Amino acid sequence: MVDVTNHELVPDHTVLDDEELEEVLQEYNIDKPDLPKIQRTDSALPKEAEVGDVIKITRDSRTTETAVVYRLVVK
Repeated sequence: MVDVTNHELVPDHTVLDDEELEEVLQEYNIDKPDLPKIQRTDSALPKEAEVGDVIKITRDSRTTETAVVYRLVVK
């Protein structure tokens, strides 16, 4: 089976620790369930990602160097 997480077109996916998560939630003034969702079965997720984790996705951007988005891992 091919591991897509290493493909050059797949953006970096990182599991946030509790401290980073709190900073993000405070910055955007939201609660964890308000975040956009990503399925646990998504092949781009890191293997250590579990349901309830928040993932930081860092993509290349045409207008800025990088764009960062956050997703809540769901079942």
